[in-house]
Amino acid sequence: MTDIRNLFGIDLPVIQAPMAGVQGSALAISVCNAGGLGSLPCAMLTPETIDAELAVIRAATDRPVNVNFFAHDPLPVTEQQLQRWQQRLQPYYQELNVEPVAAAGGRAPFNADHAAVIEKYRPEVVSFHFGLPDVDLLSRVRATGAKVIASATTFEEGRWLADKGVDAIIAQGLEAGGHRGIFLTRDMNTQSGTFALLPQLVAEVDVPVIAAGGICDQAGIRAAMQLGAAGVQLGTVYLLCDQAQTSTLHRQALQDQNTYTALTNVFSGGPARGIINRAMQELGPISQDAPPFPMATAALAPLRSAAEAIGNADFSPLWAGQNRSGCRLIDAGVLTRELAADYIA
Repeated sequence: MTDIRNLFGIDLPVIQAPMAGVQGSALAISVCNAGGLGSLPCAMLTPETIDAELAVIRAATDRPVNVNFFAHDPLPVTEQQLQRWQQRLQPYYQELNVEPVAAAGGRAPFNADHAAVIEKYRPEVVSFHFGLPDVDLLSRVRATGAKVIASATTFEEGRWLADKGVDAIIAQGLEAGGHRGIFLTRDMNTQSGTFALLPQLVAEVDVPVIAAGGICDQAGIRAAMQLGAAGVQLGTVYLLCDQAQTSTLHRQALQDQNTYTALTNVFSGGPARGIINRAMQELGPISQDAPPFPMATAALAPLRSAAEAIGNADFSPLWAGQNRSGCRLIDAGVLTRELAADYIA
């Protein structure tokens, strides 16, 4: 099986997971310059901001970079669903003395404007979450010479991605922080852990498989590679790094050994893993009242702002994987090379 070092032209078999909302170009640059594959998350950025961030990256490093997008197909949302969600949140609006806001998506799927930025900067790798964009858009990406990778949460999704011709598949285990990349089904019973999913995908597909979820140290990387992974994707371990934009409240929660994570849909409408807080406990973790992804976000936004202003994270999405043991206050480049020390020539 092809090692991602050869596939992407990098020195270390490590991808820094794209983490929307807690990082920008600085983290990606540091990982790239250390020999890994740094990633820029674009799901919450405008095309203009993506352009500006890629300009910064290209000026700071000549190393390969990954640019990540969501490829979700937004589900129809009724006014009744949105009103039901606001009614569920009404006691919190009253408690924090804030007004509800109009619904808004906040996360645009990959589109023609995004493709134009890819054509301008020609990143070496373009990755997708929630499947793949339509054929025409994907053809534009491939025409730039970029390698295309995407997340699979089941072996059926991995097979689907392989049939579509991706260059590599990210096996996203249930331990992973942030949004599940699930796209062929909404049945969460199909989801499995990294070290259950990884060997299934390795046996099932003929493209390189990248392990993601719960890997936070050298031993985890070695275990993934021994099970056939062509590389690893690490996210949570970077959240305390100097170059991360993780908020103070989020950093505090990450360092609190008395906290645990769970899958929740209350922050966006889609299943995602984060540190359990008040919103998750009282509204979910999985709420039938939350409208489909990404339409649950806007209604919580004023609650999040008001709570953070008084120093608590009751309504903040504190994305994190199940394994935080490797999180440290450290330079991201130094951490990357420490984690991948077995693979430094």
